[in-house]
Formats: sequence, structure tokens, C-alpha cells
Amino acid sequence: MTNRNALGKALIWGPSLALIGAWPLTAAAVPSVYGKINVSLENIDFEGASLAGPRTVDQWELNSNASRLGVKGDFDLEVGDLKAIYLLEYGIDVDGDDDETFTKRNLYAGLEGGFGTLIAGNIDSPLKSAEGKVDQFNDLYADIDNFLGGQTRNSNSVQYISPKWFGGLTVHGAFSPGEQDDVDDDGEPDDGLADTVSAALTWERDGLYAALAYEKDQAARRSVDGIVRADLLRAVTSYRWGALELGALYQQAKDAASGSDLEDRGYLLSAAWHLDERITLKVQGGENRGEESDETLSLWALGADYRLARNATAFVYLSQLERDQAGSEDHAAGTGLIYKF
Repeated sequence: MTNRNALGKALIWGPSLALIGAWPLTAAAVPSVYGKINVSLENIDFEGASLAGPRTVDQWELNSNASRLGVKGDFDLEVGDLKAIYLLEYGIDVDGDDDETFTKRNLYAGLEGGFGTLIAGNIDSPLKSAEGKVDQFNDLYADIDNFLGGQTRNSNSVQYISPKWFGGLTVHGAFSPGEQDDVDDDGEPDDGLADTVSAALTWERDGLYAALAYEKDQAARRSVDGIVRADLLRAVTSYRWGALELGALYQQAKDAASGSDLEDRGYLLSAAWHLDERITLKVQGGENRGEESDETLSLWALGADYRLARNATAFVYLSQLERDQAGSEDHAAGTGLIYKF
């Protein structure tokens, strides 16, 4: 019986293994699986200050903070020095309280070569990417997305990213067709090739990062003045000097609707101090003010990270978001773990 089973397996797997051996599969063609798990236990006391939506609650929460799972890869093409690239990344609901276990994040396919990178899909806009690492509390309640617009991931996006020029300069541009959406908020559906456009210039060298980005006819997302579609201008800089990191971001959002005077102006300042190879202290603060409403939304946060291993971090933080004229405040205090793989 044993010999018969061995013979059966040989008949089944022999031709398959021969076929696999004949196929020119290389290590570069094998996709890479990666991910990030960010789970935190938080005590929150919200009065509805956040522009993400009114929420009044005082409770303990277990949260999955933009945890994600992805597959990415590349392989050489038989034309010139071109390489095919792809990435499929989905948000995962680690704490289990969302209706959907998976949600789409960055998804794209494209080409890479000496000319740079060309990709198409559902992708972070150049203006969002220009943020760099200035946000020290990314994905938590102290994330800048809770009080500033511009953190948009565009569907139907075609993007170009240049190689680094002059030792540190990169050009990043994108456009998206409207596909019958009212992109410019004029009451008419848009069907052009580039109804939303975004571009960024970035410079990174010797610990210095600087970026200037502009986006036209973009969803405002967060607006103190009540803007729906915005033209956004963002300037960012950060510098790493030894154990110290400093960052600053300024943003202006003007209403894309013709004749409107609605406008938001906001900024963020951040700092991190690496006490040693394991402990990092962090702080940041900023505000977003509506020019017409004169309402101001302000944020501050402080925290500490403890590096458990190269890809594992424990953290604690406190944050406050305050809406001035409304007199409402949102408070959060939490601790959590971040694992990357």
C-alpha cells in the first residue's frame, strides 16, 4: 500500500514539478506580504469637537488604528529596462467591531524605469504624501486628519513620481477623471480627463525634508468654514539633528466654488526626542481657523514610545481637540502596541 501511494504521488506531482522547474520564476517575481497591526486601549471623553463627525461619548475603547495587510511585488519586463510593479493594501479590523473586516487602502499597478514611476489605482494624493513624517501621532485620535483637510486617498488616480534629481529633489504629480461626479461643485457632472489634479515637490537630504504641494478641486474632508470642495496649498518641513526631530506644516484651503470667500488656514508643529535606542518622547500641536466663521479648532498631544524590537513598539499618549466658539473639547488617553511585518 505504501509503495502504491508513493507511486500515485509521483504520477501526480512529477509532471507538476517538472513544469514548475521549466517556468522562469525568479525571487523578484514572488510577491511580498507585509502588514501593520496597531491596537490601543483608550479612555475617551468626546463632546463633538472633531470635524470627522459629531460624537459625544465618555467610555473605554479598544481600537484598531489603521491596521493593514498588503501584498506588493515587481518583476522585470522584456522591454528595455522596464519593471512591472503592484501593491494591494487593505485595512483590517483587528478589534472586530466594524461591519467590514477589510477596507481598501492603496491599490495600484504600474511601471518603473529610468524615467521614474507611473502608477494607477486608488492612491494617496501627492498632497497627502507630502506630509512626510511630520505627524508624530499618525492613526491615533491626535492624527492631523482630525482637524486638517487634505488627507485624501484618490480613486481613479494616475500618478507619476520622478527619480531623485540633484541629490534629493522629487516631482510627484497626479490627475483623476471625474467620471460624472460634480468635482468642481458647480452643479454639473464632470467627465474630463483631469477633473482633479495634485502635484508636489519634495526635497530630502542629510536629515532635511521639505515639500510644497498643491491640489485643485479636491474633497475638503475637514473644514472649519464648511468647505465641501477645496483648492489646497500645503508646505511641510522637518529636520533630524542627532536625537532631535522637528517638524512643521502649514496649509491653506480655499473653497473651489466660484465666488466663495470660505477659507481655512491651519498649521501643525511637532517634535520628538530619542532619549536612547528604545525610548522616544513626542509632542505636537496646531490649529485650523475658518476665515469667514472665525471658528478655531486646536489640537495638542504628547506621548512616549518604547521600542520592544526592530518592528515592535509600545506607546502611551494624551491628546485634546478643542473647538473654540462651540466650546467643545475631545480628550483621549491611551496605550497600545504596533507590530510591523
